[in-house]
Amino acid sequence: MGDLRTAIYQFGATPDLAFASVRLDRLEAALHEHGETLDLVVCPELFLSGYDIGALVHDRAESADGPSASRVAAMAQHFGTAIVAGYPERDGGALYNAVMVCGADGERLLNYRKRVIPPGFEGTYFTAGEAQGVFELKGWKLAMLVCYDVEFPEYVRQAALAGADLIVAPTALRNMWGFVSDIMLPTRAFENGVYVLYANHAGTEGNCEYLGRSVILGPDGKEHARAGDGEEFIFATLHHSAILAARATLPYLDVIRSGLPG
Repeated sequence: MGDLRTAIYQFGATPDLAFASVRLDRLEAALHEHGETLDLVVCPELFLSGYDIGALVHDRAESADGPSASRVAAMAQHFGTAIVAGYPERDGGALYNAVMVCGADGERLLNYRKRVIPPGFEGTYFTAGEAQGVFELKGWKLAMLVCYDVEFPEYVRQAALAGADLIVAPTALRNMWGFVSDIMLPTRAFENGVYVLYANHAGTEGNCEYLGRSVILGPDGKEHARAGDGEEFIFATLHHSAILAARATLPYLDVIRSGLPG
């Protein structure tokens, strides 16, 4: 199984609540500037609309095959990389906090709906999803979790037991919750022997001051790349052999499968 060249686009939020077209323009410019071909680029939760936008979420919601999805697909095909982008999905009368994954050929690999909706803004507007989100990329098995989802160890363990090599977790983490990015997520990676890509916003939006500090974590819980508190790209090449080594050293999943003693 080959290496996976990954990146996180930590988007810098702006007070003007930029539309999807502006956000995608900035992503496109950043990909042009980087130049090198990647296998996977992960953007934050509700990247295409903004997160803390209140009732504007109704106006910015799109169907899973809407105009923004078409542009993400075209961009993925142009740059030859899979792209993960969060957006508010409209399906009939319901809104979902969703994530689309477009492959390097422009085809849809996954549309995932966040399963655990926290209180506050999200609880007011979004319906919870129900299905686990798994897709394959270059022989790797990837599982999708969004923000609050990944804070439940049961969901990460469920994904790992289903064979996931990598957890992809777009988020909109506020600056008061540094513990999640700095301690909880490395623990999730370590206790399951999986890579984790945790993609956050930066800056200020509405009443939300984002933490930034997006991170790419190895299956031993160690950081491969860590963002600061502003807009930036971070990169890491993932090696599948590291997963095998981590799980051989500490076979947590084997113990769970065979049944915990006692």
